[in-house]
Amino acid sequence: MRIAVLKEGSAQEPRVSASVETVKRLVGLGGEVLVASGAGLGSGISDADYQGAGASIAADNAAASSGAQIVLGVRRPAAADLAGIAPGALVIAIADPHGNEAALAEVAATGASLFAMELMPRITRAQVMDVLSSQANLAGYRAVVDAAAEFGRAFPMMMTAAGTVPAARVFVMGAGVAGLQAVATARRLGAVVSATDVRPAAKEQVESLGGKFIAVEDEEFKQAETAGGYAKQMSAEYQAKQAALVASHIAKQDIVITTALIPGRPAPKLVSAEMVASMKAGSVLVDLAVERGGNVAGAVAGEVVTTANGVKIVGFLNVPGRLAATASQLYAKNLYAFVETLVDKNAKALAVKWDDELVKATLLTKSGAIVHPGFGGKVEDAGAPAAA
Repeated sequence: MRIAVLKEGSAQEPRVSASVETVKRLVGLGGEVLVASGAGLGSGISDADYQGAGASIAADNAAASSGAQIVLGVRRPAAADLAGIAPGALVIAIADPHGNEAALAEVAATGASLFAMELMPRITRAQVMDVLSSQANLAGYRAVVDAAAEFGRAFPMMMTAAGTVPAARVFVMGAGVAGLQAVATARRLGAVVSATDVRPAAKEQVESLGGKFIAVEDEEFKQAETAGGYAKQMSAEYQAKQAALVASHIAKQDIVITTALIPGRPAPKLVSAEMVASMKAGSVLVDLAVERGGNVAGAVAGEVVTTANGVKIVGFLNVPGRLAATASQLYAKNLYAFVETLVDKNAKALAVKWDDELVKATLLTKSGAIVHPGFGGKVEDAGAPAAA
């Protein structure tokens, strides 16, 4: 059972899909692990480290994936990197399928079964495989660190002989995994923290971390969460009421961190240009949704913008990747936990249960076709026999 670990194709992606620990465990499952040369350097893992864990080093991605039955990546690999894979091989990565059906078709044409880790259902047995949570947790932490670096003042209240320094006021918009970690981190740094979210359950979570919850708590708010735990798209009427509530609140804040994302949709606009203009000079906004269009008016992907009134808007890309070593460690564990369910440990061979709910939820392509019903495939296709 040959397992390939790819080197990411973009300089903007320093993470890697296997750690030294997971390589050892993959070898223990019966895997012959081939790692593309240099794959782990952005995360502080050398080729020698991988070799010490039992892996072999391949010259490049094509060499690593040649004949591989399992291919592991962070981002969806290019079809060129999969040209030599074994028929019916499994490719497991963060596939970013929304709006990328043409790219999915290219992967499908290789005969690979592509699994999207970000589509993993949020159920108890899959918690250890939840890449959205593991990576968003780090993004929330890093957002506060980046805000502190751009903010020209201290976070905690300081009482000194020279006078009292007031605590920074931090407002977190979106109290999912990233937002809650941002609340906790800002509180640990001594800030006065508030947060908002459209999901009712978030109120108790924010308050348990010492934050103040800000929201229009009407009937729509009480129904604003899907069965899977995601935020629903809110009506225009609710968004207007919520915007009116937070507008006056934002004007009093030193730092605003936005984290709102809805699967398969552009990021909702939460902070208008007028709200930005109402903030004091030296204030900071960190937009964690900038890769999906951003929550903040004026945010620019990959840049820190300073507005005419002296407010900084931080739009760093791939924020989990700014903590590449830790992000890779957690992501590799997420991947291993899923791979373990696809292997017969006694036979040390692939044994995919195609009717398993984890497989059906994450499988995008199989036997040359897109099979996920959410992206143009047919439900019955997902259980079709694998390519020979």
